[in-house]
Amino acid sequence: MKIDISGEIIFQTARSGGKGGQNVNKLETMVEGRWHVAASALISMEQKSLILEKLKNKITGEGILLAKSQSARTQLENKQQVIIKMNQWVNSALVKTKPRKATKPTAASKEKRIETKKKNTFIKTLRKKINRYNPNGE
Repeated sequence: MKIDISGEIIFQTARSGGKGGQNVNKLETMVEGRWHVAASALISMEQKSLILEKLKNKITGEGILLAKSQSARTQLENKQQVIIKMNQWVNSALVKTKPRKATKPTAASKEKRIETKKKNTFIKTLRKKINRYNPNGE
């Protein structure tokens, strides 16, 4: 089930530093989208807590999800990019991850690990400095 939050997003525009040539200095093409997660009527309390937890680095202290776009030359394109970006974030945050099943290493993998350790030990013994005066290495 995909949730579309585009109706609750509040848009704000500003001058962009992106493409647009001379229009960069004249037109407000950068679009910033704000969505108040706690005030949303589209999602349940459980979904709100899940979104607040998973998207905490994109949410302000007031609980507002922020996204901005200034890559396109027009305000409309940037607005559409913000809507797409925010909807993707919200829908990906609502996907529940499967819990990992604990597994034990197989007998073959244990044997392989021990063989590699023995091989490495042998290689490192060859690297040791040879003591000419005492053949026992003491």
